[in-house]
Amino acid sequence: MSEILRSVGLDVGTTSTQMIFSELAVENKASGFAVPEMEIAERRILYRSPVHFTPLLDEDHVDAPALRDIVAAEYRAAGIDRSSVDTGAIIITGETSRKENARAVLDALSDFAGEFVVATAGPDLESVLAAKGAGAVDVSARTGKTVLHMDIGGGTSNLALMRDGKIERTGCLNVGGRLLKFDEEGRVSYVSPVLNGLCDLQVGDRADPETVMPLAETLTHALEMAAGLREPTPLLERLTTREAGAFPPCREENLTISFSGGVADCIENRHPWLKFGDLGPVLGQAIRDSRLCRGDYMLGRETIRATVIGAGCHSAQLSGSTVFYQNVPFPLKNVPVAHLADLSGETIRRALKTRGSGAVLAFAGQKAPDYRAVASMAEILSESTGGTVRICLEADMAKALGQALALRLGTRAEILCIDRVRVPEGSYLDVGAPVGPALPVVVKTLVLGGDAPAGNACTGGL
Repeated sequence: MSEILRSVGLDVGTTSTQMIFSELAVENKASGFAVPEMEIAERRILYRSPVHFTPLLDEDHVDAPALRDIVAAEYRAAGIDRSSVDTGAIIITGETSRKENARAVLDALSDFAGEFVVATAGPDLESVLAAKGAGAVDVSARTGKTVLHMDIGGGTSNLALMRDGKIERTGCLNVGGRLLKFDEEGRVSYVSPVLNGLCDLQVGDRADPETVMPLAETLTHALEMAAGLREPTPLLERLTTREAGAFPPCREENLTISFSGGVADCIENRHPWLKFGDLGPVLGQAIRDSRLCRGDYMLGRETIRATVIGAGCHSAQLSGSTVFYQNVPFPLKNVPVAHLADLSGETIRRALKTRGSGAVLAFAGQKAPDYRAVASMAEILSESTGGTVRICLEADMAKALGQALALRLGTRAEILCIDRVRVPEGSYLDVGAPVGPALPVVVKTLVLGGDAPAGNACTGGL
């Protein structure tokens, strides 16, 4: 018998805002005689919102009240009560994540966040969720192909390279359809600062497909360089976002390129060039005629909705089933993670001083440890921490360690031990209330909102 988590995904992008509501069925995949192994076995979308233009006060400010009205209306349209939401993600993406009031947007939406909806931003997370939501990860896992997924939106293109269904690296380029905007008569109404030196057009200039095609081709050349289809020039570094860092060009002979995002809908469909009032239709045609589409390529099973479906269906993972928790105030949100180079009292105390007394202590643990090893770890941890001990392990030993800690710290201590979760350096964790014997977990590398600083984010796990 499966348990059901209700999930919401909200993507506030440079061009569009979208929501989905879905149900995640959690099942025990182990036999009746084995330790439970909880997995998200099925993801079912309950409701997809229309695609809304992201409301802006001006080019640097999102209209937070208007955005809140959109979200409230979509909850009503879906027939979903806020209190019934268990998990999911609010993702502020592309250039919108750099708008001056991105934090104000999160504040405006905070009471829609349910008990375990997270608010994050950053190219790492966008790349991962788009690749999952578009189905590129499934294609790579099913076929064994090496796939480079490109989610091309209004302000940025998020890249994810995967082999055998596993994402190896991500990247982000300032390539998108809304970097150049036009009014109904074809006059330029906006030129993004990232185009300085790449575009001679200025606000008020009259444009047509022929005059904007050179810019679209230049932006496409950067995508070709990332795919290893064109020798890299300083253009690639110039258009790489500072948040993402360098994306080494792919050097694969049999690379499959996958596309999603709003511009993906313009690759095989020839829309009138002013249909969306931006560069998207011309950029889509430049991509269609480029080296990116001369080999093995595909459009994602979701294009413009890829990221929001990834947010609503793929942002959460489950811990191992042999976990231990005592007096934990679920849900935990934005808890900093302290990586331990070794399990010594000095290292633990230094880590907690740096990351805070409530930080999660992350270390590998041991595979099939004996009683002495578990007792030794528990002794060191209990002597080096206060009344709150939060542990994240890679090895499957959380329950034994948690029980050993409880024997030493007593029934009043707050103890959390989870396993089978790998967390990058500098991460933050959200941990939800139990689902069967497992705990839902979202791993983030810096979050936007809450007590943590703004920055990139990603999901991960074993």
